[in-house]
Order: sequence, then structure tokens, then C-alpha cells
Amino acid sequence: MDREQLEVDVLFVGAGPACLAGALHLSRLIRRHNQKVCSGARSGQSLNDLTILVIEKGKEIGSHILSGAVVNPKGFEELLEGMPEARPPYESEVVDDALIILGKKKGYRSPITPPNLKNHGYHVASLGKIVRWMAELCEEHEVEVYPEFPAAQLLIEEGRVMGVRIGDKGLDKDGNPKPNHEPGMDVLAKVTVLGEGVRGTLTMQAEETLGLTDKRQPQIYATGVKEIWQAPKEVRPGVVYHTMGHPLGTEEFGGGFIYTMQDNLVDLGFVVGLDYRNPGTDPHLLFQQFKAHPYVRKLIEGGKAVAYGAKAIPEGGLYSMPRPYADGLLIIGDSAGFLDSQRLKGIHLAIKSGMLAAETIVEALATEDFSTERLKGFQERFEESWAYDELWKVRNFRQSFQKGFYSGMFHAGLQFFSGGRGFSDPMPTKAGHEMMERLSRHPQNGAAPEFDGKLTFDKLSDVFLSDTAHEEDQPCHLKILEPDLCTSRCSEEYGNPCQHFCPAHVYEMTGDGKDLRLQVNFTNCVHCKTCDIMDPYQIIRWTPPEGGGGPDWKIL
Repeated sequence: MDREQLEVDVLFVGAGPACLAGALHLSRLIRRHNQKVCSGARSGQSLNDLTILVIEKGKEIGSHILSGAVVNPKGFEELLEGMPEARPPYESEVVDDALIILGKKKGYRSPITPPNLKNHGYHVASLGKIVRWMAELCEEHEVEVYPEFPAAQLLIEEGRVMGVRIGDKGLDKDGNPKPNHEPGMDVLAKVTVLGEGVRGTLTMQAEETLGLTDKRQPQIYATGVKEIWQAPKEVRPGVVYHTMGHPLGTEEFGGGFIYTMQDNLVDLGFVVGLDYRNPGTDPHLLFQQFKAHPYVRKLIEGGKAVAYGAKAIPEGGLYSMPRPYADGLLIIGDSAGFLDSQRLKGIHLAIKSGMLAAETIVEALATEDFSTERLKGFQERFEESWAYDELWKVRNFRQSFQKGFYSGMFHAGLQFFSGGRGFSDPMPTKAGHEMMERLSRHPQNGAAPEFDGKLTFDKLSDVFLSDTAHEEDQPCHLKILEPDLCTSRCSEEYGNPCQHFCPAHVYEMTGDGKDLRLQVNFTNCVHCKTCDIMDPYQIIRWTPPEGGGGPDWKIL
């Protein structure tokens, strides 16, 4: 197939905070480099007529971005230094924070807020609003930003990353060209930067092909499920509450959050560690149970849910991060695991990772050297930065909870006093899907949960709130590598947990007996990546759908 080629100098894949920060910082660094060369303060040649491109699979910038979000301003303060007129569109500075302990019927404000949950000096924000603002800032600095460009394949020649191939448009469900078929172009670059979010498709290709996870611990993930509510009465922006307890037991890791925003909006969410044991665990159902708790109910009852989304979170920390560089390649943001699992914050780390990438790239451009040895400077810069110091202190935190809540609290306490070390360093880690136990150890009650449609919702009702849309006559972007396993071993051993862990009712077992089959409702997919992570046989592969398909988040 003949494909168009687009040649650029630097390609950033994913219009999240990491790539947009990297592109903006790189543009400014290039300008400073040229000014110094022209003034004689620096030897070498000017870097002229360079093309910096950011591509995004969503139909608009921000339409696939979801976070809590409470933002540590440290990253933006560094990124925007010397730009006093540029101010992130925060909702509010944090005015109150607390840990709320939920019993079965009552909630109690903890008299002590743990240090990792103190948020004074931080800001509540909509990450979607922030990245749209960042994209506009990038374009003002001559960075090109293209939505509806889903990168489907990493182009590698003899171990060197050459760029990416954009997914085709206009294929029918059987993969045959329709009249409007457009082959995806090849975007070629001197350096390709992957900041495509959690469990990125191209990042996984790079890890498998280039051995970037050799001698690394497996990544540990969580899934966050979130709704935004129009509160029934006036709320003060800037309140940040995190919860522990109900509806989780002592084996699962996770908790809820309640953030108040402008315009009487309340962000509600629930995060569940994807290393649970019970195959019937359902993050969406746990979230509905969280909302039904009297403490939470009183905040939103009589209000209206206006948005919904879900997203996986990389919590493994420093020892789970892949090698973030290769010949012609850098990996940043959530794709590389830049997240503080103790504070559950990664926006400031994503921004810093993008800036470190930019500083590495401008040096590579100046020397025309894009080799592994040159781009290794990214790792060296990271290890000398405050981002590394922050992640070093929590390097074993998430691993502590793989043996349950009480063990986790004990080990986390030891780590607090030992600078993150604890009893062993690194602590042993298991991939989350390996933690899932057989159905025989966790009998299911079989009763279908009930939802009132006012406070609690079924998955399809929430998908409607996400504004998710895919072209139905296109290839299914969720690839089942061994479909026969679903109706044989998985049904018997785990009870088809995909029906539970997916927060969008994508996976549905229909029929019974010999007629049992898996139906994949891919048009419901909100791109959270939970299925790719938590399938016990690792036979589900999430791939980018046709450009623009997926959720259309505005304020998440």
C-alpha cells in the first residue's frame, strides 16, 4: 500500500501534559540556542526551520484526558518561567483537605491528615481544560498540534526508531477498504517521543522489540472511575477529601476522592488497585457503592451527574519504569510511569519529564546525534532532578500493599522512616493479573446489582455521560488473541472477569452451554486500558481505533 510520508524533526505522540510541556520547552530552548549562536555566546550552527509536531488520537485536544485532578504547581512554575502572562486555568487553590474514614454507614474526618494527603499550596483543576490551554500555548510558539492522528505502529529499522505509522481511516469491520478509505501516513522523525498515556500501544511495542523492560519489575496499575456532578447546593471550590474504607475490604488497595470545583461542580472518583484477588471485583460497582454511602450521598443527592470517565493509573514507581530511551526514541509521562503512587499525583512529574526530554533533544539536534548514547542523557538528567528524588522516596510504597491493607500500612510506615527502603529494597512485585485467584475461592452471589438512575447508574448510563462514539463499521480495536479461552478455561476458572473489570460494559458473555460466546461491544470503550492490563491470560490487546473515536471529555 502506498502511504504518504511526513518528515518532521521531532515528533511527540500524545497531547497530554508531558508531550505538550516537552514541545513547548523544546521550542523555547531552540530559540535560546539560536540567540546565543547569533550573539557569539555559543559556538555551532543555528537550529533553523525545524518542525516540532504533537499528534493526538482524540478528535480534539483534551477529549481523551482524565485526571482527578489536584495539581502540584511545581512543574508549571518551572515550565512557564519567564512567561509571566501564561497562567494555567486552575479551578481553585486548595482551601481544605482531609482524610475521611468511611465505615458502613458513617464517615469520620481523621483528626490527622497524613503528610502524603496534604494539598495546601496545590490547585484543583480540570486536566482537559489545562491541556487545551497548553496546546494553544504550543501553537503560539510554532509547534504544530494535530488531533485525530492515532499512532498505530512504531516504525523501527535495525533497532532505530524512525517514526510512527498513523492508523488507516475508512476500513469496514472486516478490514476491507470503504469508498472513503485513507491509508494512514508514515510520520518520520529524528526523535520520536512517546507520551501516549498509560499502557501506550507504541510504548508496549518498543518495550517488546527493544527490551526496555529487561531487569525491571512489572508495572502495577489501578483504575480510576470518575463522575462530575452539578451539586444541589452551593459548594466552596478547593475542598479536597480522600477516603479510605467502605466499600473496600482489607485485601484491596484503593479509595475515593471528592474535589469541589467552580460553578458548583463536584468531582467524585474511586480508585481500585488492579492487583485484587477476587475475579468478581468491579471498579464501577464499587464506585456506585461509594456514592451511595450516606457521607457521600448527602453531598450530591438532588444534584445531577454531567460527565463520566475511567482511566488506568501506573502506580509501580521507580523500579517498574522502563528504560526511557533508545536509538531515536524517548518515553515520558504516564507511558514511562512518572507518577508518585503515595500522593497519587503525576501531572507535575509528567511536565518535568517532558522538559527533561526537551533538554536532551536540543542537545541532540545541535550535535546531529540521535543515538542511544546521546539520548541516554535523558536518564542522567532525570536522576539528577527533583523528580527522581520524589520517586526514590516512594519507590516501594505501592508494592507494600500487595499482601493486604494491614501489611501495607506497616511497611509504608517503615518506609516513611527509612527514606523509602523498608525491610527490603526493592520489594518483590507481582503483575496485577497474576494476583487474581480462581473463581472457586471467591464464589459469586449471582445477584444483579440495582441502580436507581438518579444517584447510582449502570455502566451503559455512565457511558452515555462520557459522550463516547466510535464508527460502528470499522475493525474492532480490542483484539482477542485466543477467543476460545474465553468460553472454555476463563469461564470455568475465573468466571469471565472482563465482564466485571471493564467500567464500560464492553465485554458481555451471551448464550450458555455450547452456545456461550464473548460479545465485544467496542463502541462503548472509554479507552481506560483496564482490559489490556487485568485479563488473567493476557490475551486482550487494546489498539487505537479510527482517528477521533472514543470519549469526548470536556471537563474531566
